[in-house]
Amino acid sequence: MNENNERLAHIGIIVSDKTAAGAVNALLSSCAKYIVGRMGLPYEKRGVSIISVIIDAPADLINALCGKLNSLSGVTAKALFRKEDV
Repeated sequence: MNENNERLAHIGIIVSDKTAAGAVNALLSSCAKYIVGRMGLPYEKRGVSIISVIIDAPADLINALCGKLNSLSGVTAKALFRKEDV
C-alpha cells in the first residue's frame, strides 16, 4: 500500500429518488480533488440514475463518502477497492 494510505476504488451509486440528485452531487463535489473520473447514466426503464465514480483517496474518506451517500433516501452506494491496495 502507498505511504499516504490512498486507495484506488470504484464507487457504484444508484439513485432511485431524483430529489436526492442535488445532495449526491454536493457530496461528490466535496471530494472532487480525489475523483479521477465520473460517469452518470439515466436508466428510464427502471426510473433510476446510475453513477460510476473512480476515486483515489484515503480509505477512511471513501468509506465515509459511501456511508453519507447510503444515508440519503433513495440512494444506494457501494465501493469496490483495488486488490493490490489491501
